[in-house]
Amino acid sequence: MNPLFHEIFQTTRDITNKLNSCLKEHDLYSSQWTILYTINKNGPMSLTDIWKYLKVEAPTVTRTVARLEQLDWIVRTEGEDRREKIVSFSEEGKKKFPDVLASVLQFEEGLIETFNDEEQQQLLDLICKLKGRANHWKS
Repeated sequence: MNPLFHEIFQTTRDITNKLNSCLKEHDLYSSQWTILYTINKNGPMSLTDIWKYLKVEAPTVTRTVARLEQLDWIVRTEGEDRREKIVSFSEEGKKKFPDVLASVLQFEEGLIETFNDEEQQQLLDLICKLKGRANHWKS
């Protein structure tokens, strides 16, 4: 295995584990956070739009959304098609989201505080370049 990819995978796991620790005080996990963040960023979305956007399997999103609904973070309503479910924040979720966002932003700042602006941009450019190449790869 190319050492670069080993480091990428290990770093991703480490960041996810540390983010989970950060989110623990809000009784959330990173997978739940990504859905909440996506809804906050894009507004109400169908389950299909969420899993396509996040590039995860539909059953995973459905299970995570169901759990977020049980925790009163989100609500599901019927879309134009009765089979379509639209996911949006519950009133309680709208109230709690800013506190979670503040925790995540503080976590992120701690991760990148040793990078200056130029280094942050370089890293972002390299990640986007790698992501673009991965999107063109035929599996």
